[in-house]
Amino acid sequence: QVQLVESGGGLVQPGESLRLSCAVSGSLFRINDMGWYRQAPGKQRELVAMKPRVGSINYADFAKGRFTIFRDDTKRTVSLEMNKLKPEDTAVYYCNVDVSYWRNEVLMRSNNWGQGTQVTVSS
Repeated sequence: QVQLVESGGGLVQPGESLRLSCAVSGSLFRINDMGWYRQAPGKQRELVAMKPRVGSINYADFAKGRFTIFRDDTKRTVSLEMNKLKPEDTAVYYCNVDVSYWRNEVLMRSNNWGQGTQVTVSS
């Protein structure tokens, strides 16, 4: 069973920075995509950044130039460095990880969400 544990949210002022982290545990064959989504009150959940195992990173337009995603497959972590934060970045941020694992000699795949961490940007 896959577990994701997030950390790093909090209250910051506009222009400040935060770093979110997500640790993946469980008996896995492979971690595929690792990324971050966010959901603001009254809005749909949206992609922030996604780093696939192979291929280019995908950033949302609002994240380009301000946010950076880091992936460490050895430590099984994905982090999101957020700079120059704005009030409109206020949301619950969710880690999302797509993994492959063996079950009864069959290679399975699942998509998993963290519990979410609140980021509030306010003066």
